[in-house]
Amino acid sequence: MSPRVIEIAEYVVAELAANAALHGRVQGRDFLVALTLDRTADTLRIAVSDSRGEYRPAIPPDRGPDDESGRGLLLVDALADRWGTDPRPPSGKTVWAEIDQHGERSEAISGQSGSQCR
Repeated sequence: MSPRVIEIAEYVVAELAANAALHGRVQGRDFLVALTLDRTADTLRIAVSDSRGEYRPAIPPDRGPDDESGRGLLLVDALADRWGTDPRPPSGKTVWAEIDQHGERSEAISGQSGSQCR
């Protein structure tokens, strides 16, 4: 993946993981982060699953300049090409975001596995 995609992915993973830890936490249960690189579509998919299916993330209404939270999904929406949520039975959800390579090609790194993202 290009450095641009990797940098975007770092921000998106941080925001989605922070939301899962803050809003999706159920005592005794963790959240799951998965990154999938689709080389055919040149797309990186980030998926964060948690145990709180009743809470669906949404972009909040306008935030005031002094508000200390509530901008994470605005950042995800601005950086990712697509994002959304899917149910994760029996009681959880997965929040996902996709970042397209947009025609950029990363240089091959000798010895790097095709499924790894550096």
